[in-house]
Amino acid sequence: MCGRYGFVPGTNFDERFQIEHRQEPLLPSYNVAPGATMPVVVRNSPNRVEMMAWGLIPFWANDPKMRYKTINARAETVATTPAFREAFKRRRCLVPATGFYEWQNTAHGKIPYFIHLKDTELFAFAGLYDVWKDGAGQELRTYTIITTTPNELVQPIHNRMPVILHSEDEDRWIDPAPQDPASLHALLTPFPAELMAAYTVTRAVNSPANDAAELLTPVEY
Repeated sequence: MCGRYGFVPGTNFDERFQIEHRQEPLLPSYNVAPGATMPVVVRNSPNRVEMMAWGLIPFWANDPKMRYKTINARAETVATTPAFREAFKRRRCLVPATGFYEWQNTAHGKIPYFIHLKDTELFAFAGLYDVWKDGAGQELRTYTIITTTPNELVQPIHNRMPVILHSEDEDRWIDPAPQDPASLHALLTPFPAELMAAYTVTRAVNSPANDAAELLTPVEY
């Protein structure tokens, strides 16, 4: 699963994701945890940033608490799982990130790693979103991150990894027009290991209450 990631917008966020007319500032978060409200990118002539909560609540759900069980969607079943299948057809999004955390089981306990791309600081996970309404008609927008099998870099650390989209595939992923499911599934593959790097970081990242740039400092165990 992907249960924690980092997001630092930098100065080129709008250009990177072809955003126009964004007014609200985007703040960095070095330890994004489920339930957090974060920026996602959707296609709405042109691309638009929307703030959504991490943990997808399907529009038909009776209990919004289910979102803590839907922070991730498996690529292998995303088109058929009831919680995700409608969003997979119509509500795909980009989840901007600068890296993600995974924990490796060792004889000395779980060791956290920060995993990122070598040549770019800002990239996008493949995501889905939905709009849920409470009894009073108030809307809550939520998202999930799609995961897949790990590549050679991540496999020794964890048995799943988030789907990182190649930048040239992002437009196709968020295009709301009907698309062949097979062509979408073809995008949900492990990112090439040779383009990624990983290093160990402080166990302070274990607590979502800790959110500072120091979490990204390499630590030896």
